Amino acid sequence: MPLLELKNITKDFPGVRALDGVSFDLEKGEIHALCGENGAGKSTLIKILCGYHPAGSYGGEVLLDGQTLHFKNLKASEDKGIALIAQELALVPELSVAENLLLGREPVKHGFIQWEKVREEAQRALDLVGLRVDLDHPVKELGIGQQQMIEIAKALSKKAEILVLDEPTAALTEADTKRLLDFLRRLKSQGVSSIYISHRLEEVGQIADRVTVLRDGKSIVTEPMARLTREKIISHMVGREVKNLYPRPQTQAGQALLEVKNFSVEDPANPGRYVVRDVSFEVRQGEVLGVAGLMGAGRTALLSSLFGAPRGRAEGSLALQGVSRPLFHSPKEAIQAGLALVSEDRKRYGLVLESSVGENLVLASMRRLAKGGFLKREAMGRECEIQVKSMSIKAPSLSVWANKLSGGNQQKVVLGKWLMTQPKILFLDEPTRGIDVGAKAEIYDLMGKLVARGIGIVLVSSDLPELLGLSHRVLVLNQGRPTASLKYQEATPERVLAAAALNA
Repeated sequence: MPLLELKNITKDFPGVRALDGVSFDLEKGEIHALCGENGAGKSTLIKILCGYHPAGSYGGEVLLDGQTLHFKNLKASEDKGIALIAQELALVPELSVAENLLLGREPVKHGFIQWEKVREEAQRALDLVGLRVDLDHPVKELGIGQQQMIEIAKALSKKAEILVLDEPTAALTEADTKRLLDFLRRLKSQGVSSIYISHRLEEVGQIADRVTVLRDGKSIVTEPMARLTREKIISHMVGREVKNLYPRPQTQAGQALLEVKNFSVEDPANPGRYVVRDVSFEVRQGEVLGVAGLMGAGRTALLSSLFGAPRGRAEGSLALQGVSRPLFHSPKEAIQAGLALVSEDRKRYGLVLESSVGENLVLASMRRLAKGGFLKREAMGRECEIQVKSMSIKAPSLSVWANKLSGGNQQKVVLGKWLMTQPKILFLDEPTRGIDVGAKAEIYDLMGKLVARGIGIVLVSSDLPELLGLSHRVLVLNQGRPTASLKYQEATPERVLAAAALNA
C-alpha cells in the first residue's frame, strides 16, 4: 500500500477546471517528481495535499496510510507529517535563525518564552540537516542555500515524513543545488519521502525514482525515471515533440544599435568598490548578445544601470545608432530612447500583480496611448487584444488580475508590455526563470522573430545551455569585470566557465 494517495482529484475555479481526475501516489522513502507546464495543475494539486484548499472545496480523496484525510488548513497537514517547502521561502528575514526555526511553536512557561529551550531545539533542528550557522544570526544575512536548508530543518523538526518541494533550486547556485540533492538522497535512505517539483529536468533525472506528468489539469503518465528521457518528459508535458530547444536565430547582424564604453557602477554600500567595472560592448541589429557570469558577477547590475536605474554612481559613455549621448538618468529616458528591460524578478519589478492583464500591458505605453491627458481606452483595448493573441497569453479576459495567471503567462505579459513600447533594444534578465519548457520554447521563438525584425537583444541567463544555444556572441563577467568576449563558435561551456571563475 502506498504511503500517500490522491485519487481522482478535481478542482474548479470560476470559469476553469484546474484539476480533472488527477491521481498520484507516493511510496515510503521515495522521491517522486511532479512535472508539467505552468498552468498544468501542479500547484493546485499540492495546495490540496497541504490543506491550502480545504476538504470540501475539491472532489476526490486524499489518503495517508490508507486513511482518508480531511485537511482544513496548512497546520492540519503539518500535524500529519506533510511539510511544504515553497519556492518563496516562508522565513522572516529580520528574525534570527533560532526564532525562525521555532516560530509559532516557542516553548512557553508562565506566559514567557523559554529562550534557552528555543536555542536547544533550534540547534537540534540544524543538526538534522548538518547546517552550521550562528543561531542568533538574522536569516536575511544568510545565503539562499542556507535559508533553504533552514526551511527543511524546520519541517523535519516537526517530524515531517513527507516533504513537498516546489522549485527548491530556482534561486540556488550549482554548488548549493548539489548539496540539496545529496541531502534529499540521505533523507530518502532514512525513510523520508519527497514530492519534487521542478522545471529543471536534468535535476529530475538525477533525483527522481518516479515521475508523474500533468497536462491541462490531467495526469498524463506515471513512470519510473529509469524508463524516461528528458525528451520523453518534455513530449508528455507539451503534448508534442519538441526539437532543437535552443534555436539560435539565423540572422545577419546589422549596424550597431548600442555601444557601451568603459561603463562602471559604484557599490552604494562600499564607496570605492565597483559592482560593474570598465565594461565595453556593442549590440547590433538582429543579434543576441549573451552575458554570462557566476552569481554576483554584476550581470543584473549592468542591465539595470544601463537602463537608468543604477543603485550607485555610474560612469562611462553610450552611443545609440552611432550617436553619442549621456548615460540615462531614469528608466523613462531609456524607454523614450528605445530600450526595454525584462527584469529577473517579474513579480517585484515586472508586474502589478493586483492589476489586470490589460492594465499591466499598457503600463509602459501610457504616454503613447493617451490624448489630452486621457487614455484612449478603445485603442488601448485593441492593442492589448492584439498583444494577447500574438503572445499566446492564456487569460480568460483582459480584466483578470495578473496574479491569477501561471508563471509562464505572467512572463508573457511582461514581455508584451515592453513590446508595446516598440523597442529597438531589448534587455532580457533571466527571462525563462521559473517557467516551463513549453513557455520557454515560445519565448525562444519570439526572440527569433524579434531579431529578424532588426531588434538587438542582450540576454542574461544562469542556464548555460540556454545562453550558449541562443546567443551570437557571449560577454563573460567576473566580479563586475569583463574577462572574455566570444563568438558563439568559440563559446564552449568550458571556456565560459573558466572565464567566469577566473581568480574567483
